[in-house]
Amino acid sequence: MDLQDQLKNLFPDHTPEKEEKSAVKSNIWLQDDPIICKYEKRKGKPITILEGYTGATSDFKKLAKELKTKLSVGGSFKDDKIIIQGDYRDKIMMILKEKGFNVKRVGG
Repeated sequence: MDLQDQLKNLFPDHTPEKEEKSAVKSNIWLQDDPIICKYEKRKGKPITILEGYTGATSDFKKLAKELKTKLSVGGSFKDDKIIIQGDYRDKIMMILKEKGFNVKRVGG
């Protein structure tokens, strides 16, 4: 007897809701202009910079936090730019394209 059968015995009147697995839509505002994704070295260490977002800064901060957690790296949000530690241009561009953003790669 698995867990589902046990739950049906405990709650016979309950009908489970079926979850639809659709494309992940976020509540972040999407823009027409591409986000610029560039690579720099500061003090000899590589960083990835995202800039060019024209939406609300709170949305851009949410996006920065989500990118940092997905990539498990450090970073910051300064002067309407997301700064990610390390060279993660390819992964960041793939994540942003899945969300529906246009991304332009600059610098190599």
